[in-house]
Amino acid sequence: MPLVAASKRLVTFDTKTFLSTIKGGRKIEAFPKKQTIFAQGDRSDAVFYIQKGKVKLAVVSKIGKEATIGILNEGDFFGEGCLTGQPLRLSSATAMTDCSVMKIDKKSMVEVLHREHAFSDMFVGYLLARNIRYEEDLVDQLFNSSEKRLARVLLLLAHFGKEGKQEAVIPKMSQETLAEMIGTTRSRVSFFMNRFRKLGFIDYAGGAEGGLQVHSSLLNIVLHD
Repeated sequence: MPLVAASKRLVTFDTKTFLSTIKGGRKIEAFPKKQTIFAQGDRSDAVFYIQKGKVKLAVVSKIGKEATIGILNEGDFFGEGCLTGQPLRLSSATAMTDCSVMKIDKKSMVEVLHREHAFSDMFVGYLLARNIRYEEDLVDQLFNSSEKRLARVLLLLAHFGKEGKQEAVIPKMSQETLAEMIGTTRSRVSFFMNRFRKLGFIDYAGGAEGGLQVHSSLLNIVLHD
């Protein structure tokens, strides 16, 4: 075998390098807080990977009612509907904080999924884990009270249960957004948030742009029957 061909076969694909370097259909874009990454109805032609920050996914009904369907964090993918032939975006994606996002065009994403088994295994594993999360969200919505649903969402946003990823403070999030996520009213969210604070389950960070600190004791609300 020629030395050039042999050396090419010895090169190991590095997923982290692929998701952090600009090359062949990949580019890194910066989105300031509140900027739209893509809007519902836009052409669906790329997959996105969050390098830094938080992204909100939301849908708007024909009568103008908006619902938040997900809050994504560093290391999450979104926009993968293009890989299944989805021509238009079914939701909008907005930066909740200043974000750095890798944009991978559809052609490049399909090629690497077919060519690199390590990457495709990682990507499929991510999608399966997220599908399980959506099933858990549905069960939560059907069977748990709005207070438990709010407590669970706050714990998930703070990454409780994910070793090494727990966040001390969740970036500032409106009560309207939390209400959309759990399917209740803003006034109910306000009532429960005040209750959680009085019980010592959460604390508000100082300043107008301060975030929310979530304590592990909030698990008492989720686990209590």
